[in-house]
Amino acid sequence: MDAAALELTHLSIAEAGRMLLAHDISPVDLVEAFLDRIAAVDGAIKSYLLIDAEGARAKAKRAEAEILVGRWRGMLHGIPFGAKDNYYTKGLRTTANSRVLIDHVPDFDAAVIERLDAAGAILLGKLNTWEYGTGLGAVFHDAAFEQARNPWKDNYFTGGSSTGSGAAVAAGTAMFALGSDTGGSVRAPAAGCGVQALKPTYGRISRYGILPNSWSLDVPGALTWTIEDCAIVMQALCGHDPRDGATATADVPIFLDHVNRGVSGLRIAVVRELGSGFAPDPAVKAGLDDVASVFADAGAELVEVRLPAPLPDYRDVTILISSSERAAAHERDFIEHAELMGRELRESIMAGSAARAVDYLAAQRRRRELAHATDALIHGFDVLLLPCACHAAPSFNDPKAVQAFMSDSVTTPFSLSGHPALAMRTGFDETDLPVGAQLVGRYFDEAMVLRAARAYERTRTWHRRRPRL
Repeated sequence: MDAAALELTHLSIAEAGRMLLAHDISPVDLVEAFLDRIAAVDGAIKSYLLIDAEGARAKAKRAEAEILVGRWRGMLHGIPFGAKDNYYTKGLRTTANSRVLIDHVPDFDAAVIERLDAAGAILLGKLNTWEYGTGLGAVFHDAAFEQARNPWKDNYFTGGSSTGSGAAVAAGTAMFALGSDTGGSVRAPAAGCGVQALKPTYGRISRYGILPNSWSLDVPGALTWTIEDCAIVMQALCGHDPRDGATATADVPIFLDHVNRGVSGLRIAVVRELGSGFAPDPAVKAGLDDVASVFADAGAELVEVRLPAPLPDYRDVTILISSSERAAAHERDFIEHAELMGRELRESIMAGSAARAVDYLAAQRRRRELAHATDALIHGFDVLLLPCACHAAPSFNDPKAVQAFMSDSVTTPFSLSGHPALAMRTGFDETDLPVGAQLVGRYFDEAMVLRAARAYERTRTWHRRRPRL
């Protein structure tokens, strides 16, 4: 693809939005550039399971006509994106990378797809995922489609389960991507692929029309290249939906009004010690220290703290709850089509089916205790800073390292508690693989999380560095 088209696919949403409004570029130009980029590089990274070129081109022409006559819908009007293939899309195949759903074509859109369509965003296609969006890191390469690859290094892991979402944003095959997070499935791919991703407060975004994984843990999320972009996308996604009884009625602030306020005067808790068995890589530690230093220099008060419970406690409770709820959600599929499922999904459902009701209830009781203790810690601060993934992305040739990338992450505490948590890049290791940190906020205070993350992003130039594909 030519240099001009490459430059278009490496614009931020904010940059592209301003250019579209000024008629410096058109949605048609933007969509064609991304379709060309997909054709050029996606054979190697496999971020997409399905590309809707015809639909994207039609929406681009409509967006172009609307913008030309002054019917601009906002910063996402004409912006191309991809959706994890567990989001239902009307008339467009939705497989969740499973042979069970290989011919599944929904007759309605997920609520989030509806919201983005109303904002004028343009769906390019459906993004790769672990089967049914589930897994603990044991990748057996036996789903319906081949797994996505990390754009930063050939045959390297992306993080899961929103594998294609992380790869697409990093590679420039989507300007932003939708993912879903049960125990870290938005934040882990962001950490592995060097992008920004926000798991909002549980209930902040409707899950209507998303294939369930675990009802009490599932949260939709957005992966973007910059924090400003994340604020723009989150604005469109958040809000109450009566079709999802878990969505909150809390007011949604104007996120862009908050992101550039800086961190002067904020109280920020820093978790460096994760307990026995959790040793972040040197580059991860250095990135965390860099963020803390930037915050301190900008006038924030930093306080060293520890999580109220060992990380394995959070993880064990999350696994028991999620596997039980997954088995309940997909029992019929398992009974009728187990032979079509990959090993990781099949074993997860079997484990959930074997769990006793008393164990599930005990896990939910322990969850309440952990959530209350975690909230008590976070409530005393504006944000909490800590690692996200302890390691840089590993090679697929090292299955133990792939599993360790997921198991050594620090994402499950905030899936279990429901707090908003953002994965942010903090640099690169000695092999040029991205590393990152995590910022966590009070319930429904995504604005503060974005504000702190943006304060760091503005001081560094990591966003100027892209994978060489």
